[in-house]
Formats: sequence, C-alpha cells, structure tokens
Amino acid sequence: MTTLTAAKNPAPSKNMPITKSPFALTKLLATIGPASESEAVLTRLIEAGVTLFRINFSHGTLEDAERRLNAIRTVAEGLNVPIAIIGDLTGPKIRVGLVPDPGITVDAGDEVEIHATSGYSRADGDRVMLTCTYPHIAAEVDTGHRVLINDGAIRMLAVDSNGGALICRVTTGGRITSNKGINLPDSDLSVPALTEKDWNCAEWGVRHKLDFLALSFVRSARDVIQLRDRLAHLCTPERCGMDLGVDDPAYIIPVIAKIETPQAVANIENILQQTDAIMVARGDLGVEMDLARVPVIQKRLVQAAHDFGKPCIVATQMLESMIEQPYPTRAEVSDVANAILDGADCVMLSGETAVGKYPVLAADTVRRVALATEEELRQHPQSERPPAKLRESRERVAALAHGAWHIARDVDAKIIVVWSQNGATARHLSRNNFQVPVVAFTTDPSATRRMNLLYGVVPILVDAIPTHRSDFAEMADRTVLQAGLVKRGDPIVLLGGKPLGQPGTTNTVALRYAGELSPGKVLADDNPDNTL
Repeated sequence: MTTLTAAKNPAPSKNMPITKSPFALTKLLATIGPASESEAVLTRLIEAGVTLFRINFSHGTLEDAERRLNAIRTVAEGLNVPIAIIGDLTGPKIRVGLVPDPGITVDAGDEVEIHATSGYSRADGDRVMLTCTYPHIAAEVDTGHRVLINDGAIRMLAVDSNGGALICRVTTGGRITSNKGINLPDSDLSVPALTEKDWNCAEWGVRHKLDFLALSFVRSARDVIQLRDRLAHLCTPERCGMDLGVDDPAYIIPVIAKIETPQAVANIENILQQTDAIMVARGDLGVEMDLARVPVIQKRLVQAAHDFGKPCIVATQMLESMIEQPYPTRAEVSDVANAILDGADCVMLSGETAVGKYPVLAADTVRRVALATEEELRQHPQSERPPAKLRESRERVAALAHGAWHIARDVDAKIIVVWSQNGATARHLSRNNFQVPVVAFTTDPSATRRMNLLYGVVPILVDAIPTHRSDFAEMADRTVLQAGLVKRGDPIVLLGGKPLGQPGTTNTVALRYAGELSPGKVLADDNPDNTL
C-alpha cells in the first residue's frame, strides 16, 4: 500500500488515499460480515482497492454494526486512508415466519395458506400453513397475483382469500425455511418505505456519523423525501457533514436510493431529483420484474443517473461464485466489465465479502477487471457526455466541468486537480467521463470519505485552505508529482474558485504543466485572486 503526503507548505495533506498501484477509477464497495470483520481482512480489502464498506442492517444487531464500524475506522486510521461507510436500511421486506427445521417442502399444485400471524408455520394434511410478517397480505394481494418466496425460487399464484389468510397455488415448488423473503410484484401494497426498525437504524447512523444511508425498496420520490426530512431534523454539522449538492449544500447524510421495484424504475426521474445517488439492486429487481429485462433496465438506470449528475452503484451477484470458489466465472467477469462500460461509478460485492471464503480475492478480481476495462476505454476516442439535465439547467459548475473536459482532451491531460470543499465540483467532474484521475482537495473529513463513491475521484484531506489559488496550484503540483500520478512536463487541468473552501464558488479553469511550480521556486503572484 502507498500512502503519500502533500506539500508541507502551504497546506499539508493528512492522507493520499492511493491504496494500490495502479489503482482503478471505478470504486469498489464491499459488504462487511463474518468473513471480513477482522482487522486483518479489512486491511487486505482496503489494500486491494475497497474505498467503501456497507453495513447491512438486515443482518445482526446494532451492537454487531457498532463493532464492525469501529473495526473499519480503526483500520482506516491505521492505514491513514479515508474510507466511507454506508448503512443499508432494511426497508419493508416481507418475510416468512418461523418454519420448523429442516423446512417445509411444497410441490407444484399444492395449496398454501399465508397467515399474517406470529408463531410457527406448519404442514396440516394437504395444505401448508405459512405465517408472514405483513399484516395486510390477504387484503392487498388479489387473485392472480404472483407470490414469490426466496428470491423467486418458489413461485405461487394467489387464488382466493379466506378471512385473514391468502390462499395460493404452487407453480414452482421447493423447500421453505424461516425468514425467507416474500415478493409480491403484482400487488399495490400500503406498506411504508421505512419501518420502525429503519428509523432506529437511521438515528443510530446519525449518532455514529455514517457517510451514507441506503434506502431499500424505494417506490417513489416521496420515500426519499421522507427519510431526508427526518435526517434534516437529526443532523448537525458535527454529526453529518455536508451533502454533495452545489447550489445549497445541507448538513445531512447523503441518501442512496436502492432501485429494486417496478415502481422505482417507472419513477426513476422523480427519484433522481431527490436522492444523492442510486443503487441498481439487481437481486430483488430480478424477482420483481422479468429477469430477461434486468440487463436493459440496468443500462437505463445508469444512464438516468448520469443524466442527473448523480453517482450510481451496480450491485448483487457480481462475483457470486466466489462465495465458494477462489475464481469467478467468465460470465461474472463480463458482468463486472459491462457495469463499468455502462458507466457505473461503483461496483458492490455483497455475499462475496460478507460471508464468502475468498473476500480479498473477490475484491482484487474486481480491481483487475476494472483496470483492464478502463485501459480499453482509454484506447478509444472519448466523446463528450455532459449530464443532460444539468446541461439544460445551465448550472455554472456543470458548464465549467464540461469545459475542463474539452481542455483535458485537447491537451491530453494526465490528471485533473480541483479544490472541492464538500465534493460537489468533484461530482460534476466525475460525471464528464474523464478517463484520468480527478484529484480533489478539501479540509472536510466527511467530504473526503464521501468522494470515494465518485468515479475517478481521488480525495485528499489537507489541514488548511490555501490563502490564494496560486498557493493551491503550487501545493497541487508538488502533491501529484510526489504521488507519481504525473511526470514533469505532463499537462494538468486545475479548477478552483474564490474564495477557496466555500462551496459553489468554483469559477476558474487553468492549464498547468507538472513541475513548473517546483519546490523552491518563487511565484510571480501579481494577481493572486484571479490566477491558478
């Protein structure tokens, strides 16, 4: 692992989070679990390229979450790298109740009664009685609607309701065990997006200064607004830091909307207007919708996120076979590469790192696939891809980022450097399809961690804001040379604003050449307020 330090004058860097050389522009999110919660494994995962960790509140207690959170932070501090932590809220997942071991097997043609009660499920003669966690299942699921259990492995059709029970006929059988998920893709449910458990976890996340919260089973923009409104009341600058917004950044934990329902796909534009990022959660999405449509929907969702200038994570079963095997299938490798080619900012590993036998190998596999894919992208002429919605809105920072893309292309810049106090300008640069690193300086520790979600962005935390933009240019020149990101004479595109450190003030683009502000050189700063 390589940890580098920026120039000591005027603003020394606290960290330079380049964990492995070469490093991938695509970010890697790993789920922490029993297989990865030790400090030794966490260290190796970070060295393999992981920049974000996911704590899944669906599994374990808040005490487990706190233990894992502390382990991540201890390792990150020891390695002197910023690591972001995402709290994944459970959402209104409907589940089967308790089932006696070893489970209940149903066959095609069997009838199953589903009761919204507690207690054990049972097989009673020719009919199976299942308990479930959703009290309105009999009232809100109509005849002919699909009822899917265990990610669709067991499939049924609703044929009738009998008082408080839903009667179903099995079309695809299998073994039902305790707490397996129930999906109702055809039904319009009144279940809220956030349960009481989710509110408790969100409050825990604020108290423990999580970097992001992921909202499960989003159906409309209202779900995101509801969470953000609650967070706005809970958050303080000390607990939450600023979001990735430009015009009016707020002190709040950024929200990642998980797109895993047909309703969310249909409402994606309204959701993107309210959320900070999205996750293409292909597990439940592939159950709720026709599996054959998921690849095309993935491409549509990634493009929609790009149009709105929002980061996008592609998740679920990326390297599923590596839970048990030390190598992936060819199809899985292609899946990771295609997510990157689609334009994903980040690829997520779930069971591979949470419970798999080879968590570090899985992370390193993603990194190597990303490196190969990004190298291929650099071999082809790059076309401009400014975010469509931001271009229509004529946002100043979006326009400046687009202009920087043209400059970088014309001079074959090796790196982009920006002062991005809360990560907003870095986010805009990331959206413009630079195939070189975007080095973003800030004095805000939370922004440093949150920028880890952005494609190509290398966040650097410094102790103090330079007095003039020319001071920033000198510091940046020294830092990227020391990091080995450029060689002397390489073109660099720099962006900054007046005053540095104030969100929304980026208004200047400059072209520099690495080494021209070398250590010891006296700067001719005749106009420091208007020169980078």
